[in-house]
Amino acid sequence: MSAASPSPSSSFPERTAAACLRAARDSDRLRVGAGITLLVGSLLLLRGKRRAGLVVTATGAALAMLEEQELVSEWWNALPAYLDGAQRILDNVNNTLEGLIEKRNQIMAVLRR
Repeated sequence: MSAASPSPSSSFPERTAAACLRAARDSDRLRVGAGITLLVGSLLLLRGKRRAGLVVTATGAALAMLEEQELVSEWWNALPAYLDGAQRILDNVNNTLEGLIEKRNQIMAVLRR
């Protein structure tokens, strides 16, 4: 190799550092873009422009989800357990209401006599 060109092993750290810096800048741009898009969408919703506001806000949410893929994956995996719990609560509420309706009907029958 000539003296002007660095050996592959000596330029590896510089290339890796440059790649990390580019990734950090891209990540920052994505975060800023998601934040601005969510803000603009919120302002559109507040101004009464529902369709445009929903589209822009959904776009901002999608950008934010791209940035936080690991967190979205964790939430997605945990979602069935939360839905099962919510379903159990709703079933309990439904059973309780049915019991109260039955008791009310019994009381009404006694009062009609």
